[in-house]
Amino acid sequence: MTTNVLSTGRMTEQGTPPAALPRVTAPTRVAPRDARGLSKLFFDQLAELEEGTPEFQYARNTLIEMNMSLVRFAAARFRGRGSGEMEDIVQVGMIGLIKAIDRFEISREVEFTSFAVPYIVGEIKRFFRDTTWAVHVPRRLQEARTLLARANEELHSRLGRMPTTSELAELMSLPEDEVREARIASNGYTAASLDAVITGSEEGEGALADFIGDEDGGLALVDDFRTLAPLIAALGERDRMIIHWRFVDELTQKEIGERLGVSQMHVSRLLTRILTGLRAGMLTTS
Repeated sequence: MTTNVLSTGRMTEQGTPPAALPRVTAPTRVAPRDARGLSKLFFDQLAELEEGTPEFQYARNTLIEMNMSLVRFAAARFRGRGSGEMEDIVQVGMIGLIKAIDRFEISREVEFTSFAVPYIVGEIKRFFRDTTWAVHVPRRLQEARTLLARANEELHSRLGRMPTTSELAELMSLPEDEVREARIASNGYTAASLDAVITGSEEGEGALADFIGDEDGGLALVDDFRTLAPLIAALGERDRMIIHWRFVDELTQKEIGERLGVSQMHVSRLLTRILTGLRAGMLTTS
């Protein structure tokens, strides 16, 4: 144990430890082997200290810093998972370490490392489970996806082909409907970029965005309505009523003629004149 890391002293306002504990001036630099022995000593004292006191905070904070190597060890297992930087994973693992320290009891006669690593790994796994999905799906389906992947792999290697839904359901001990639901949900785990290049398509090669969706005819109608509205507003009152009766109330030309007191032929000529003017106005505006 290096002397430049440890020294002794009493607790003061500056945060030195009580006489029963050594002062660890650089907790993160303590070797893992030394950290195991020191952790036992600190946990012994932590159980006797009053929570919230400076002495308690010193012991707890030192335990956290001394055992950060456990977090880095656990986080290394998740390197290259394709989500989040290693710094983010370590930060999540630190939450697991803190939970382990707060829940550890020295009376259990188990090594703290054996107790803490499952907490750290569990927190990191929860992070990946909750943040790597491209779309939100219920927790039960996230967990079912993991079971589905394992079952697929096992049956594929055993059968030499992709398993059927009924075969998966039997292995997973789930109803077939839940297996289908898990398969659909697994599509939300990752999302392809719209700029991703698609090859081998019957329509040729290009970006994914070029092959999905279709033109929305309704968008053209919106433009037409915006152009047409002021033209109709500029019509005379009688012409606006004729348009309303014909295309909103859906009256026949005969019924419109009866309301105006004119013949059906005259209504036809009026409609032709009004519509011709509106079309000309739209062409001029566009």
